[in-house]
Amino acid sequence: MNALRSFLAPTLPLARVAWLRRIIYPFVWLDVLWIVTDPIPHGDVPPSLYRGLAVRSLLGMPAPSHTYVRVLLVVILVSSAVAAFGKLPRLAGFVCAVGMLDWVSNAFAYSKVDHDHFALMVALFVLPTVGRASTRDVDVRSEAAGWAIRMVQIGAVSIYALSAWAKMRFGGWGWANGATLIWALTRRPNGIGPWVGSHPALTHALQWTVLIAEFCAPILLWLKGRALYAALLFWAGFHLSTYVMLKIHFLPLVVCLFAFLPLERLGSVRDRVRGRSARLERRDPPRGPVVDDRAALPAAGHQTGAS
Repeated sequence: MNALRSFLAPTLPLARVAWLRRIIYPFVWLDVLWIVTDPIPHGDVPPSLYRGLAVRSLLGMPAPSHTYVRVLLVVILVSSAVAAFGKLPRLAGFVCAVGMLDWVSNAFAYSKVDHDHFALMVALFVLPTVGRASTRDVDVRSEAAGWAIRMVQIGAVSIYALSAWAKMRFGGWGWANGATLIWALTRRPNGIGPWVGSHPALTHALQWTVLIAEFCAPILLWLKGRALYAALLFWAGFHLSTYVMLKIHFLPLVVCLFAFLPLERLGSVRDRVRGRSARLERRDPPRGPVVDDRAALPAAGHQTGAS
């Protein structure tokens, strides 16, 4: 039980939670204003097209309407801004979490469910549980901070692992040798995508690589140091390549990968930069008009005559 507790709720600095909030909550603005914008037009479509998800029925969330979705947008933007500045972290955080759950479940009630939002929703619901946290709380460690960070990490890696499992459910092991990637690259021709799609052996190798990496993603929970950074760099490269070749991004998932990084060190980096700037300012000579002291001395000839 002690080992399980230390794994699920390690003692981590509160500063890491504070920094993660500064990443997650501003991203909410990007999400609702650029990525998931469907709820606004959904407020103006016929109600017959609405197919509420189970979570909406369970929580009694109403069908979208013109006024409702616009008020909801304002609530999300205000609550996320307040939480990002560290004000009312529990109240503002939970309001933002419930509002975002309403927002994304609205968007997904008319079509497919985007799995990349799962980790983001987990983060929004667990970050408020920590309470107040400052970026200066580097030496203040708590299990509450560790539990919240761990849940975000588990939410992130589960997206990869469950994605691999879904491939097995519907495509079997033959998925890796299929034409899924070729079809996607043909449907979304961008960058080097058409060239990659014209080489079946290469696409099969990429599909096997992705499938194995997704199944192995939970290893991230145990990796440390350079091995962890290398794994995160691999996933960053994966998401960058999917955007370059397919114009498909997983930004809601990518921002949650920051939970694996020692964000609390950003505070010391910031302090070092400020200290160095202060030292450079003290070393700089005062800048002002240059006075030539020689102008105040009497001329050589005058001195001779006076003597």
